[in-house]
Amino acid sequence: VQLQASGGGLVQAGSFLRLSCAASGRTFSNYVMGWFRQAPGKEREFVTAISWSGDSTYYADSVRGRFTISRDSAKNTVYLQMNSLKPEDTAVYYCAADRSPYGSIQYAAARYDYWGQGTQVTVSS
Repeated sequence: VQLQASGGGLVQAGSFLRLSCAASGRTFSNYVMGWFRQAPGKEREFVTAISWSGDSTYYADSVRGRFTISRDSAKNTVYLQMNSLKPEDTAVYYCAADRSPYGSIQYAAARYDYWGQGTQVTVSS
């Protein structure tokens, strides 16, 4: 079971990036999927999550209106579109899958049992 995050990079403030999280080894089409981030010296924080059906999403206040999570179950992939990036968005971004299928959206990292390796996002001012 593997989650592979990609799409990070170095961009200027105001720019955009699209992160992808591809799952292999099993299907996560029936799992809540989330994105978390961790900046240097800070704890890992919740960014956004999407329900297993794709009908519901939730965002941290700091990214609401700028980030959009989506999923393509046929491709077993989750995306994070990040617009209007700010220097404070700089962090390693991790995708994660809930511990059980058909669950409700979770905000706590401890509820996610499957994690990708992370992709670095750096936003310069």
